[in-house]
Amino acid sequence: MTIGVRRRMGVEERRQQLIGVALELFSRRSPDEVSIDEIASAAGISRPLVYHYFPGKLSLYEAALQRASDDLAARFVEPHEGPLGARLLRVMHRYFDFVDEHGPGFSALMRGGPAVGSSTTNALVDSVRQAAYVQILSHLGVADPPARLELVVRSWISLAESTALIWLDGRRIPREELEPQLVNDFAALAAVSAAYDEEMAALLRDIVKDEPADGPFAHLAGRLIALAS
Repeated sequence: MTIGVRRRMGVEERRQQLIGVALELFSRRSPDEVSIDEIASAAGISRPLVYHYFPGKLSLYEAALQRASDDLAARFVEPHEGPLGARLLRVMHRYFDFVDEHGPGFSALMRGGPAVGSSTTNALVDSVRQAAYVQILSHLGVADPPARLELVVRSWISLAESTALIWLDGRRIPREELEPQLVNDFAALAAVSAAYDEEMAALLRDIVKDEPADGPFAHLAGRLIALAS
């Protein structure tokens, strides 16, 4: 049975199968804990055949991270329709779907895993962050961001990443609370920056003018007003 499957698969098809198997195993346990023997067994092939397609565990790991990073970057793609707060909330929901489904793999991607410090892993992580950055700017309608806006957007992306990593350690805060909180964090970062810069203030005014009364940004304003009173 295994030989029959092996003959029916082309080189690229087999490579993609092995990457998928590795990702599935990495989603359950840290890549450090997953052996080539386990990957071979799950794929229904021999250990030497795995090495025929990948020279070692590191190359397979990096290929799996490439697919994971492409998937994660795609979670930030959102139609430019409706209020910004609702769009960001949908993005955060998809982002945490990925984190929830691929916990150990997500941690490995962001922390380096077995390839910590490698140029390949660092480039993959940077590509996810850059893809997120470009997407957020496109929703803001800004092609050439001023320094303060770049600081806000990149800081928020880093905050979402670190929040997800902390959340994975016990999942002590419900997702349904963290996702809108991160959307509100974006508004808060923008508001603080707007207090120091008129260009950011104009951008913030443009953002909030289309926000509905039941949107996440309005909820944040209501909570802050309640605290002040």
